[in-house]
Amino acid sequence: MISVADLIKENRIPANFFDYNAYVKGDLEIGILENRRGDRLLAVPDTLIASLYSGLAKETGQASRLVLFNCGKWWGKNFYTRFTESLEEYYCQTLAEMDMITFIQSLKECWKTHGWGIFEFDPQYQAQGFIFVKTYNSPYVRKIEGNKLPTGYLEAGILTSFFSRLTGRELLAVQTTCESLGASNNTYIIGLPERLQIVDSFLSDGLDHETILQKLLK
Repeated sequence: MISVADLIKENRIPANFFDYNAYVKGDLEIGILENRRGDRLLAVPDTLIASLYSGLAKETGQASRLVLFNCGKWWGKNFYTRFTESLEEYYCQTLAEMDMITFIQSLKECWKTHGWGIFEFDPQYQAQGFIFVKTYNSPYVRKIEGNKLPTGYLEAGILTSFFSRLTGRELLAVQTTCESLGASNNTYIIGLPERLQIVDSFLSDGLDHETILQKLLK
């Protein structure tokens, strides 16, 4: 926890580090975007994301799922490093010293400020070895013609790396509901790979989220 003495010494009360108005800076005339630490930001147009998904699907077929997932894992690893460094510097404490509420709220605000949609963390099945994450209005979930499976491969990769590094264990994130298939949100179940690898076969069989969850809990 942050001590009162430290707050007085620093002469400030840490607020939301990822507040959009304070976090995003830049000069639109010369096309530079930076965050409050001076790190460069990149604005990715929606058409580029759509073209990336359709181009990969055309060129690599079913392998596009693995390509996007692995890209997400690489992104998630670097995102975790930048995210934790920012928090530790701002709150003047290590991640181990930080309370969970501050950490989760910061992650939710970070997700929104970067334009990735809304992030919700659900720990209700943590005792059974699973973490749930829900995202809304994700720019990385795309409707693919003729596809009947969730398409948030990139997000699944990000969450896999992020929570693996956070917990110090090799985890896997699998998607069970998808906005591209008409769901209100994208649901990801995070847990040990050996417990979740069977989810792909459940999805291929057309099982819904609740049915999959009940099978996993058994």
